[in-house]
Amino acid sequence: MILIRSLLWFFQSVLWLFRRLLLSSLRRPGKSLLSTVRELVENALDSAESIGELPRVEVTIEEINRSMIDDDVETVKDSEKRLGKNSAIGKKTAAKPIKGPSGYYRVTCKDNGKGMPHDAIPNMFGRVLLRKKYGVKQTRGKFGLGGAKMVSIWSKMSTGEPIEICSSMKNESYATRCILDVDIYRNTPHIHLHEKIGGMENWHGAEIKVVIEGNWTAYGSKILEYMRQMAVITPYAEFKFRFVAVTLDENGVVEKSYPRLIEEMPPVPVETKYHPSAVDSLHIIQRMIAQTKNHNLLEFLQHEFVNISNDQAQRLIAKMGPDVTSETQVNSLTLLQIAYMHHLFQHTKFDDPSGNCLAPLGDESFCEGIYKVLQPKMVATYTAKSAQVYQGHPFIVEAGVSLGGKVLKQGINIFRFANRVPLLFEQDADVVTTTAMKRIKWERYKIFKKQEKIGVYVNIVSTKIPFKGSGMEYIGDDISKIIAKAVKTCLEDCCNQLRSLDLKRNMSFYIDQAATACASITEIGRDLNGPDTKVWTKEELVRDFREDCKKAGLITD
Repeated sequence: MILIRSLLWFFQSVLWLFRRLLLSSLRRPGKSLLSTVRELVENALDSAESIGELPRVEVTIEEINRSMIDDDVETVKDSEKRLGKNSAIGKKTAAKPIKGPSGYYRVTCKDNGKGMPHDAIPNMFGRVLLRKKYGVKQTRGKFGLGGAKMVSIWSKMSTGEPIEICSSMKNESYATRCILDVDIYRNTPHIHLHEKIGGMENWHGAEIKVVIEGNWTAYGSKILEYMRQMAVITPYAEFKFRFVAVTLDENGVVEKSYPRLIEEMPPVPVETKYHPSAVDSLHIIQRMIAQTKNHNLLEFLQHEFVNISNDQAQRLIAKMGPDVTSETQVNSLTLLQIAYMHHLFQHTKFDDPSGNCLAPLGDESFCEGIYKVLQPKMVATYTAKSAQVYQGHPFIVEAGVSLGGKVLKQGINIFRFANRVPLLFEQDADVVTTTAMKRIKWERYKIFKKQEKIGVYVNIVSTKIPFKGSGMEYIGDDISKIIAKAVKTCLEDCCNQLRSLDLKRNMSFYIDQAATACASITEIGRDLNGPDTKVWTKEELVRDFREDCKKAGLITD
C-alpha cells in the first residue's frame, strides 16, 4: 500500500511540475526570458546564503542567430533577398523584412554558492524528485530548484538545446561539467556529457547555461528593472549583468553593475513543521503519513505539527470516532478518516505559529539598499516587531518610504517584494498598491503626492505568500484585511519618521531666521535704552538655539 501511494505521489509530482510549466510564464516566449533569469538568479542567491557566503551573481544574455540552431529559420538577410526578388517580378510585399516576435538567447548565470556534488547533478536538473522532508519555509522564487528544472524543460521544448552545468564545491580539486536535457515522458536525464575537469581550486559555485526562446525587445526593460530592484532588496550581494545582441550596434551591448553595499546578511530562514491551520489539502497529510517515523496517531499529531499539545491531540483523536485511538497506526487510516482529520484542523482553534522561522531584510539594510541604488533625498524604513498570521502561516511586513531624488517619477512609485524577490506585474490589483493609493492619507504627514517624488517599498516575508492568479505576481487586496492592515501600519510609521526628519531638516532654517530676528531686536533695544544694554550677536543666538533644540530632540547635530 505504501509503495502504491509513493508511486502515486511521484507521478503527481511530475504532473505538478509540468502543470506549473504550462501555467507559468516560462511557456510564453516573450516572458520566458525574464522568468529564466529570475529562477537562475534566485537559486544562485539561495546557494550562496546557505553556506554563509556573501553572494556574487553574474548574468549574461547572448542573442543567438536562430539559423545556427534551426536550419529552416529564415534569416533577416534571406528575408531581404526574398523581398527584393519579389519586388523585381512585380509582387506586392511588405515594406520591411518579416521578423519573428521572439528569438533564441543563451542565458548564463554564475554564482559563488556551494556548488553541487558530481554524481547528483544529472538528477538535480533532469529528474523530478520527491522531497524527503515535508515542512514549510520562507523561500525565494516560485518553484525552488524545480524552477531550474522547468528552465531545462522549456529549453528542450522551445529550442531542443541541452542545459550545461559547471559546478565546483569547496575543498574540491576539480569541477564538474555536465550537459544534459530532460526526457519529459520518462522523467529521466538524457546525459550528453558528464565529466570532471581540473583547474578550479579557487572557485566554488555553479555556472548554468541554457538556450531558450525569448524576446529581449519586449522584456529587456523588465529584466533590467528586476536586476535593479534585486540590488535594492539584496544590498549584501554583488550583481553584474550583460546583454549582447547579434548585431553590435549602439544598443547591441547593455551592461549593468551593482556593487555590494553592506557586509552583513540577514539570517537564513529556517524550515519549520506545518501548523495544522496551514494544511490546505489532504495530499499534504497523506505525504506526511508516508514519510513519518511516528507510527501511532498521538505521536504523529504531536511531533509532525507545531502547536498541538498532548491534551489537544487527545481531543482531536476523540472526535475522529470510536474506531480511532491514540495507538491507531497512521498508515492504517482510511481516506475518509484523513479527510475528517483535515476538517478538524480547519475548524479547531490552535495557538498561532511563531515567526522565528522568518528572515526579513531588516530596517538598516532595507534603507541602505533604497538609498544607495535609487538615491532619494530622504528614506524611512520600518520592520514589524512581531509576526502576524494568515491561514496558519506567519508573515512579517517591512516597508520603506522615500522622497525626492532623480530616479523616481513625480507621484507615487510602487516597489513590491515577496520573500525578498521583486514583483513586476499586475501591480494595480496588489494590496500594496491599493493601500498606498487609497488608504494612506499622505497630506496628514505633509507629503503631497501630486508635487513630490514618493517611493513606496513593501516586502512581505512568509512561509507561504498568498499569491493570486497563475502568474503568482501579486497579493490580492481582497484576500485578507490582516495583511492590508499590516502594510498600512508599516507605511504610516515610515511617514511619521519622514515628517520628523523633515522637521529636523528644516529646523536649521528656522533657527537661522529666528536668530537673525532676535539679534536685530537686541540692537534696537540698545538704541532705545542706551549703550549699556546687553546685545546678543546672531552667532551666539544660533549656538544657544541649537543647544535648546538638541535637548528637546528637534535636531541631532
